[in-house]
Amino acid sequence: MEYQYILESVQLLQKDFDLPSPHESISREELIALLEPVVRQLLDRDFERLLQICYRVDLGEVRLKQILHESNPEQMSRELSEALVNRQIQKIEIRKRYQ
Repeated sequence: MEYQYILESVQLLQKDFDLPSPHESISREELIALLEPVVRQLLDRDFERLLQICYRVDLGEVRLKQILHESNPEQMSRELSEALVNRQIQKIEIRKRYQ
C-alpha cells in the first residue's frame, strides 16, 4: 500500500519540482534522494519559489520554520526533501482513508 502512495507522491512532486520520471519502482529514500538536489538548488537560487511550493504542499509553517532555522545548513535540503515527501504521502493516506 505504501508503494502506491509513493508513486502518487512522485506524480504530485514532479509537477512542482520538474523531477525526472523515476524508474518503475521507487522507494521513499530514492524519492527523497531524487528531490534533494532540486530542493538544494531552489534554496540557493529561487527561495521564493521553494516557499510557494512548501505552502502549496501544505508542509506547515511551524515545520518549515523549524527546518529553515534549526537545521544544519548542509542537511537542510535533505530534511526539507524528507518533510515534503512525508507530507505528500500523509495527504494521500488521509485522502484514501476518507474516500
